[in-house]
Amino acid sequence: MKTVKLVSITDEAIELVNELRDAHGDLMFHQSGGCCDGSAPMCYVKGEFKTGDADVYLGEIAECPFYIGRQQYAAWKHTHLIIDVVEGRGSGFSLEAPRGVRFLTRSRLFTEEEQEILKEQELASL
Repeated sequence: MKTVKLVSITDEAIELVNELRDAHGDLMFHQSGGCCDGSAPMCYVKGEFKTGDADVYLGEIAECPFYIGRQQYAAWKHTHLIIDVVEGRGSGFSLEAPRGVRFLTRSRLFTEEEQEILKEQELASL
């Protein structure tokens, strides 16, 4: 069965993740749903951000688990998330903030073929 990734990461963002991992150890991401930095991907030391039933695991990017809040996932589940990095300081608690760059979520709609595969993946996981 074919699979569809829900989240991916750009090469530039992978480089930053590797630098942050060298400085801080294992990392994780959570797609923020608001508050401090709008809706931004936040990078934490693995385990520093507590996830639970209100979060959805989307997969791994650069060997880091990536989560999103369940309510936000419901609104965005038709899109593939692409984690990138841009210049400019974010205002949240993400590890890259002091470096003058920030992670940014770009997205694209899933194709019809990808949507069908996602339905099959969902049924297989039940």
